[in-house]
Amino acid sequence: MKKLLLSLSLLALISCAKQADEPQPFQSVMCNADGTVTFRYHNGAAKDVKVDVQFAGRNNMVLDSVTGIWSVTLGPAAPDMYPYCFVVDGISIADPMNEVYFPNEGFKNSLLSIAAPDSALLHDITNVKHGTVEYVNYFSSTINAVNHAVVYLPPTYAENTDKRYPVFYLISGTTDTEEVYYKVGRTNYIADNLIAQGDAEEMIIVMPYGNPYKLLPTVPDVASVPQTNFGADLFSLDLNNDLMPYVERTYRTINDADHRAIGGFSRGGNQALSNGLRHLDKFAYLCSYSSFTTTDIPDVYNNADDTNARIKLFWLGVGTDDFLYGNARNYTEFLDQKGIRCIKEYTEDKYGHTWMNAKYFLGKTLRLLFRPKAAAEAMANAQPTRPATGNEAQFTPGVMARLFPKPIISPEYTDSSIVFRFKAEKAKSVMLQTETGNVPMQRDSLGVWSIAVNSNIDKPFTYTFLVNGISVADPNNMYASPLKGFRPISIACHPQCKYSYANAGNIVFGNVAYSFGADTEAVYTSPAEAASNFVEINLVGGQYDTTESWFKNANANVVADLLFAEGKIKPVRLVVGKASAGAITLDATKYGTWAERQTALEALLLEKAGK
Repeated sequence: MKKLLLSLSLLALISCAKQADEPQPFQSVMCNADGTVTFRYHNGAAKDVKVDVQFAGRNNMVLDSVTGIWSVTLGPAAPDMYPYCFVVDGISIADPMNEVYFPNEGFKNSLLSIAAPDSALLHDITNVKHGTVEYVNYFSSTINAVNHAVVYLPPTYAENTDKRYPVFYLISGTTDTEEVYYKVGRTNYIADNLIAQGDAEEMIIVMPYGNPYKLLPTVPDVASVPQTNFGADLFSLDLNNDLMPYVERTYRTINDADHRAIGGFSRGGNQALSNGLRHLDKFAYLCSYSSFTTTDIPDVYNNADDTNARIKLFWLGVGTDDFLYGNARNYTEFLDQKGIRCIKEYTEDKYGHTWMNAKYFLGKTLRLLFRPKAAAEAMANAQPTRPATGNEAQFTPGVMARLFPKPIISPEYTDSSIVFRFKAEKAKSVMLQTETGNVPMQRDSLGVWSIAVNSNIDKPFTYTFLVNGISVADPNNMYASPLKGFRPISIACHPQCKYSYANAGNIVFGNVAYSFGADTEAVYTSPAEAASNFVEINLVGGQYDTTESWFKNANANVVADLLFAEGKIKPVRLVVGKASAGAITLDATKYGTWAERQTALEALLLEKAGK
């Protein structure tokens, strides 16, 4: 199966460890000595600009008419990692000066890291031995399509080839992608630091995609997708029937309940508790971060002695200022009444339903997973649920509708076209900008702008929306184009594209190994176990391309995978970065679009590696 192996010694993240006097043409975020943060955005033509940041909410910015720079200073803020965006004339956009964004199905915020002045935070990159992170793709019989996950392997995994490891299935929240617990939750660095300190066991951590409905040809209405009750839903079926078997045949895992844990944030916490409690034969460690689950699971709640005997750790955390606090508190009170032991952790200073809480809770629980004595001691010292005040926030259908309104489907793939949509009630003009030009979009009575593209859709292409002349990434498209220096560009790939995951089917994927650092490179290798000779092709990117661009924009690995699976080519290595001497070269700068680059790659593979 395909793995994207990431060596993560560096993370290109706008950080408040940077000093204001660093030579930069323009710095959009600066940290000040008093703990405040100054935000800047350049657009002299805008009429109103705000910054929306987790630690301070939405605030007006002030325009300097000479420079065209809007600015505001906020805080002070506690050292942590925060999402933020600019709101320009009513349209939310990611920071155009920050190439690191919050992966999500429904928005594209930027990420800001505020460093602690005297010591490292638990999620910081420190000088310890690091594990690796793999992006994996596997064919799911549940959804009859390729699904995705991110897998953390502990530091000794590669060297201790005879050792087997426990597994923690860790699930992100509603609208999150499989990348979020890694890129925003910082799972790998938290685990690295705790393992190095001797405060956590080495384990494999699997971060699945929690919304496989999104991968179906027709996405169901959000109202028909269960948000608070799981069991026979697609995620649960895929987890038990496809993902877990894939993990257990691919990695050196210990396959019993005492060596499996499951947990998650928000909806992921609900999914984790529901699946864990329904399958106590598979999971002995259960964790919920800012969530709760159904009180109707057969043979669990009314059988406390057996349930308590089978669960080694039942850990539930929530912020008292979380909009789910009332429901989470009611759930733990229900468990108390049933005589089921569980640990309750409350926070009051991490802005409620946020990833600051998710990281904090993860750090707490990793110390207890697969440590029976530590878990037993923590369970024995668990406190009862906090008394009700009558003012607890409750998660109601109205709250659900406000937080998760009916999504705008974009892009929508029909048999013969791609429909793009963007909601902007007050915008004067919206255009679809692609690699080949700009096309005006049409506004409906609800303020939704749309256009259908029915030509040249057999290849992937990048696009953006121009809203009153401002570039905006498609907020409803989870696939963004990687670029040096952030540009809000999304990727479209119709299912009828020959070389797409939707068309790949049930094949074995090759490896794409990424390493980041002084010698950044990415290497794809065909899935050939006994091959000794690979045809090597050096893929050169364009001016603003990254090591990911050939694989995420042109699906270079999928091209090679399908040609190899069809028996048309020999095993190949596709290298972005430092190629071997004499490697064949394919230069992206010689082609105007990613469609042309993909066609050129197909031709080169057939010519140089064809059987």
